Amino acid sequence: MSQRTYHDPLHHGISLNSEKPAEAMVMELIDSAPFQRLRRIRQLGPAYLTFHGAESSRFTHSLGVFHLARKALDRLLKFDSSLEKFRGLLYGATLLHDIGHAPLSHTGEEIFGLKHEHWSARLIREHEQLRRPLENLSKGTANAVAELLAKGNSPNSAIKALVSSQLDCDRLDYLLRDSYSTGTNYGQLDLERILSALTLAPDGGLAIHPKGLMAVEHYLVVRNLMYRSVYNHRLNEVCTWLLEQLISTARKLGPKKIWHDNCMKEWLWGADQINIETFLANDDLRTGYHLLRWKEQAPSPLAELCARFLNRKLLKALTVDILKRTDQLKALTIARQLSEQKGEDPDLFCGIRYQKHHGYEPYLGGLRLWDGHNLIALERSSELVKALITPAENSWLIHPKEIHVELKEKLQALKADTSLPKI
Repeated sequence: MSQRTYHDPLHHGISLNSEKPAEAMVMELIDSAPFQRLRRIRQLGPAYLTFHGAESSRFTHSLGVFHLARKALDRLLKFDSSLEKFRGLLYGATLLHDIGHAPLSHTGEEIFGLKHEHWSARLIREHEQLRRPLENLSKGTANAVAELLAKGNSPNSAIKALVSSQLDCDRLDYLLRDSYSTGTNYGQLDLERILSALTLAPDGGLAIHPKGLMAVEHYLVVRNLMYRSVYNHRLNEVCTWLLEQLISTARKLGPKKIWHDNCMKEWLWGADQINIETFLANDDLRTGYHLLRWKEQAPSPLAELCARFLNRKLLKALTVDILKRTDQLKALTIARQLSEQKGEDPDLFCGIRYQKHHGYEPYLGGLRLWDGHNLIALERSSELVKALITPAENSWLIHPKEIHVELKEKLQALKADTSLPKI
């Protein structure tokens, strides 16, 4: 018999017992090289440049998601004991849901153009250290986990909802964890109340008992606030912009003009053909080392971008949400002209980033209340939830610090000429 405990800052002791077959599988998956790689992938990508405590990893988060899924399943087994046969599927999917992340997590997806769901499924199907433990538990589990993560296919709707829905274990953990690591207070949830309110609807799908309504309302408001204050923070957008420009510039320069190892060569100029060994070889450490080398040795445009990012000499961002798209483009033109006058390359340092966030999407795994007699959509029982359906949009005009003051003055002059609303 083997036991181990991971001491988590949020969930405290996460204990595993090898005498339980599904937990023995989890232990073997955790010890695999692909899962250990998640220690070297930052949960919040470059957000550590905005929130200095945002250093937690995908490894820590993935353990937390598994832990919450185990607690949720034990709760649902009280209503349907047949869910026990899906324990391996649920454990595998929640533990490995982020196994396919690129360096810097979601930012890495944008800058390298790779989808983590696709890579998670591929790794689970093809990497022996992941596939074997899943198959040893029950034949067909590896493919079932891959199908659930990549396509949302599941033999049971409640199990699917715990993995991916508007109240899944992934979201519950990352809201708590990201709030903790960034030092913000928006992500505080009544986690125990939410878990204790989980139930099964007559159709077998996941539902919420009305006693948990306020806790779920609070969770959805918290999620909205975390997107506005952390995930879509203006400096996060600036950092992502810099990294996109940086990788784009490296690709344009080509392999003959910049230093690279064999792994990064494939990621930059053959990402659509990389194999699983090359995929797993890249992480925050390797990518970060390339940025350091490029800062010292690359041609001027790439070296300057790397220096800005590594030394936190970030660009500025002005919100232009209230401007019409045509007027936002006028503002961008002004920024480009001012940058040229200051000797700054507008193609590298000027742009607009758009973000749209849905606080609640009733038609994508909408939540339901079930009191044992009536089953109704959550938004029909809560005006607060209904108000979150309208998406929030953000538009940021990114530009060099050197033109910030003059740009604001020019935009005020533009307002006077075109009767634009004040920004």
